[in-house]
Amino acid sequence: MNVLLFGATGMVGQGVLRACLLDDRVATVTAVVRSPLDVEHPKLRTLIHRDFGDFTGIADEFADIDACFFCLGVTSAGKREDEYRRITYDYTLAAARALPVYPDLTFVYVSGEGTDSTEHGRSMWARVKGRTENDLLAMPFRAYMFRPGFIFASHGEKSRTPAYRRLYPLLAWTYPLLRRAVPKYVTSTENIGRAMLAVAAQEGTGERILRSVDINRTASAAA
Repeated sequence: MNVLLFGATGMVGQGVLRACLLDDRVATVTAVVRSPLDVEHPKLRTLIHRDFGDFTGIADEFADIDACFFCLGVTSAGKREDEYRRITYDYTLAAARALPVYPDLTFVYVSGEGTDSTEHGRSMWARVKGRTENDLLAMPFRAYMFRPGFIFASHGEKSRTPAYRRLYPLLAWTYPLLRRAVPKYVTSTENIGRAMLAVAAQEGTGERILRSVDINRTASAAA
């Protein structure tokens, strides 16, 4: 399996990259990044690209991929809707439209719990995520929307958002408690990575929208 990865420097992307590099089914991982990664591995190739709104100039590099894992995202806090939409919607759809068109290609998008599929709710971020999901699901490949709630960093992955980077170490101890109290809203970077590989290998349930409980179940079945 040849994997194309966006967002490899973020917390979720770091976990997904680790899962890909450890999985024998994965032959290559091409990480599209703005700056070089700290990780080196025989399977890993980094593709430096500055303009995430336009991938047409490097589309030829995507010709042999089997799965695209899109983990790039930002918090909506302090952002205008047009700014948040540019990163959340425009960047994602630009990547999706640059991919080769064939039905067996798998595209997994990291969305979020509370996403508004109707696109008409009061929450700005949820509407934008909902539009992104809907347009991806309409494209000519096997698209899966992952909607995690609280995400535990299984192997010390760090968020690029300063506030989250300070907050996560303080909340890490609550993970076992949350997993017991509200299991359907809690997952981990490791489970997200495993579940992505499982759906790319067509080992999932066939559901196209997976929340935390579905992600965990898919990851456990694959393990």
